[in-house]
Amino acid sequence: MGATALNADSVKALATMPSLDELRAKLLGLLVAPATKIAQLSTAPAAKLARVFGAYAKRDEAA
Repeated sequence: MGATALNADSVKALATMPSLDELRAKLLGLLVAPATKIAQLSTAPAAKLARVFGAYAKRDEAA
């Protein structure tokens, strides 16, 4: 690496490092995850309410 000579352990460590694209993808995933969770939490109550109304409608149709 430049002016520094690498020993066998250093070469193995360098070989097992993720690529730049993998690191970028992981970083992007970490940044996007909180926004995704907030979006899921904000839509969850509406989805639950829709399922409750749907269950009532099915029950009324069956009766």
